[in-house]
Amino acid sequence: MLNNDGKPKKIIIVGGGTAGWMAANLLASKWKTTEICLVESKEIGIIGVGEGSTPHLKLFFDAINVADSQWMPRCNATYKNGITFDKWSTIAGFESYFHPFAAQTDDIFTVPLFLKNIQARMQGYRVDAHPDNYFLESYLSKNNLGPLPDESFPFGIAYGYHFDSALLGEFLAENAQSRGVKRVYGTVADVLVTKDGKLSSVKLNDGTLLAADFFIDSSGFNSLLMQKTLQVGYQSFKDNLVNDAAVMMPSEISPVLPVATKATALSNGWAWQIPLRNRFGNGYVYSNNYIDSNQAETELRQHLGLLESDIEAKHLKMKVGRVEKHWYKNCLAVGLSQGFIEPLEATAIALSFNTIGKFIQYFEEGKGTNKFEDAFNKEINSRFDDIRDYIVCHYKANQRTDSDYWRDNAANKNISENLSKILYLWKNSQDFSGDMHKHKLVGGYQPKSWACLLAGYGVFPRKDSDQTFDYANHQHEINGLSDFIRRCGLNFKKHSELLRL
Repeated sequence: MLNNDGKPKKIIIVGGGTAGWMAANLLASKWKTTEICLVESKEIGIIGVGEGSTPHLKLFFDAINVADSQWMPRCNATYKNGITFDKWSTIAGFESYFHPFAAQTDDIFTVPLFLKNIQARMQGYRVDAHPDNYFLESYLSKNNLGPLPDESFPFGIAYGYHFDSALLGEFLAENAQSRGVKRVYGTVADVLVTKDGKLSSVKLNDGTLLAADFFIDSSGFNSLLMQKTLQVGYQSFKDNLVNDAAVMMPSEISPVLPVATKATALSNGWAWQIPLRNRFGNGYVYSNNYIDSNQAETELRQHLGLLESDIEAKHLKMKVGRVEKHWYKNCLAVGLSQGFIEPLEATAIALSFNTIGKFIQYFEEGKGTNKFEDAFNKEINSRFDDIRDYIVCHYKANQRTDSDYWRDNAANKNISENLSKILYLWKNSQDFSGDMHKHKLVGGYQPKSWACLLAGYGVFPRKDSDQTFDYANHQHEINGLSDFIRRCGLNFKKHSELLRL
């Protein structure tokens, strides 16, 4: 049933955590006449890992009118300008690169000059085409500057965060409850379905029956409502994203607090380093096909210099893929219940935010019906698939040969048609960005992001051009860009100053 304003009278969210409480906050802020109840189990623990985000988390907090100062100290949060990828390539000069978030300064002459010099490098000219020298946020991270400029700086800059996921979930729970969301502790023992296949209520293990008009499945990999009850199909990404496990442990924070995530390639996967105010969050994402959990933990401890430490490590399994439908009948899946792509580009929160926001939009446009269910599912599936392709490219284009893991990933032929086209354009196009747009290959990631990845790995021809090139003018342009970025950087404060540490 719907209210007079076309919104559901009652929504039940099954499962808390970041995704569930994000849904509660967004729905409570948009649908003020809807009664919202979130059911979560005290028996299901939350692993308080250090987690990173894209700029979508800022958009989420803006949508519910919460300022950085209200939540960041509570969640030991820090700012994030982007991600450093270390040791994914062994090509001299390209062993590491920084992937920045977007800034309006990119549009002036940063991206055009970057793409221009990539094309020159592709033709064999020995020009500077490493992404670290082209972007403001790369400069900010190198100099430990936060992403909030002085008011006089006229250009916008996007940024993400690092935070304690358990603390963020609790903050969001409190904020949602202050907006009228009811919090119920209990474990769902049964899900009741109507004759026409819709969800009608959930029954808790103490016998409590909770009925609603619409349901949000935030039950994690269990996907209690969407997959187990409604039998919605699941598409695995295992064939082209082989990592299926992770081991995590904290370490002592450094005196200078980084303003970027770090992703370091190891023997059979990669390790994250996420700086919180009180500690580093660390983890090793790997594939059990190449290394077992004990070996992975040992390698992570060696990587962190904690081989003899008694700090406890936590292990988890990952189910990589997505449901075929994220909205089906009177149920919406968010978070792990709808799918998961390994955290290399910190996209989990972005996917949850996009899912909830787009659902609200399509539900309202359909006046409370399922009229746009198919269009919604097509759009969210496309977002998942675009992110999958971008993550797959990190492995497909890797420039390591030291283990079967890296060699097999580079040789993997099970990639999407879109990714095949993008890699073809990288090697053959005279206008990489323009041709990506022309062939409708611009989805979740802009040409700049693809260029940063591939140029950052040093994926260029190994030959020098025998034709003349105006290197003097090239150096003049690089010097001009460097000076422009340096002067922009004068408008930013140290990371610790922004956090008032």
